[in-house]
Amino acid sequence: MKRRNTPTKEAVLQVLTRAGKAMSQDAIEQEITIDINRATIYRVLNRFCEDGILHKVIAEDGKQYFALGGTRKKTEPLHQHFHFKCRLCNTIECLPDKVDFSVPKGYLIENINCVITGVCKNCG
Repeated sequence: MKRRNTPTKEAVLQVLTRAGKAMSQDAIEQEITIDINRATIYRVLNRFCEDGILHKVIAEDGKQYFALGGTRKKTEPLHQHFHFKCRLCNTIECLPDKVDFSVPKGYLIENINCVITGVCKNCG
């Protein structure tokens, strides 16, 4: 089902596009220049994940971050890449290389959430 475009959706996408990295809902909310309810931003972010526009990264502290580039749809391969969180600047970014791995026979992978923590190239 095609969803209609709204000023809220446009604002959220603009913030994430300008940032070029994963952002928390709080950070997105601070960057949006129009008046939008916090719950509306949360719904938009989750719909974008459902529609394959964004993917969600859950850091080791349980905080959710959102990045451009969707999760898999039934006809697409699994979204397989690691994320890196800098402990100094708190930036989370998608690492560009695909990760190849296997799991024991009988297991079915439905989601991958891999976050490496350390110091990024800009802070190091």
